[in-house]
Amino acid sequence: MAIDEIVSDPNLSTVLNASRDTRLQALGLVDQIAAAGPIVHAPTDAQLETSKQQKLLITNLAQLRGLHRAAYFGARQTKAQTSEARQEVDRLHLQLQNLYYEQRHLQGEISACESYESVPVTISRSTRPTRTETPQEYMHSATQLAQELIKFTNSHSYQQLPLIPVEEFLTLKPEHADDDENTLMVARIEHERSEREALEQKRMELLKRKQKLIADNKRRKDGLSNLDKELEKFIDVGVLCNTFMCLPALTRMQSAKPITKLFDKNV
Repeated sequence: MAIDEIVSDPNLSTVLNASRDTRLQALGLVDQIAAAGPIVHAPTDAQLETSKQQKLLITNLAQLRGLHRAAYFGARQTKAQTSEARQEVDRLHLQLQNLYYEQRHLQGEISACESYESVPVTISRSTRPTRTETPQEYMHSATQLAQELIKFTNSHSYQQLPLIPVEEFLTLKPEHADDDENTLMVARIEHERSEREALEQKRMELLKRKQKLIADNKRRKDGLSNLDKELEKFIDVGVLCNTFMCLPALTRMQSAKPITKLFDKNV
């Protein structure tokens, strides 16, 4: 693929054209000098033509340098604009990722709300018996509807908490006597949480105390074991002493040295 087909910018095309013309002119000048021979022996017309071509080449080179400088500054400006555009794209991409994250979060919240069990707002069952229903059928339907409502009401997880009775709670916290059902339930749950935290703290303190007592008992047990060993040694020495005192004098003198060693060893 030719370079003219790749480069489409007008300024760069001008630089390429000037560079190509300057190159051709320089090659032509070199061929002209080579054909004329040494410049000293060349005719006057050839020398004038060569000088004219050299001046024209210098002019083209100066023009080419100016175009190259302009193209360089243009490329640097384009790079700066490209960098700014890239930063803007990165910023927009980050905002898009944040929006995706927020969207997923909201979708999760919506799914949680949709899966939350609650009492239906609208009930298609009429509260009055129809003409085709007998009183017994209506009472049976009303009882079934009441059971369904109780089932929906008790399906919440907080209803399964082992809370203290309402009467006992109001006795402990009489300031909640006039609260509505929701506020009262929140207060009961908060009271249960605080009580459990206090009990857990006491349990941890008792556990630390238990571990400390176990360590003390182990240390005392080890001390008693060492004392038993010392007593056994003392009893053995006492038995040997009694045996020594009951021996005749000669045997006592012969056994004196081993017994002395035994005393030294125990000491």
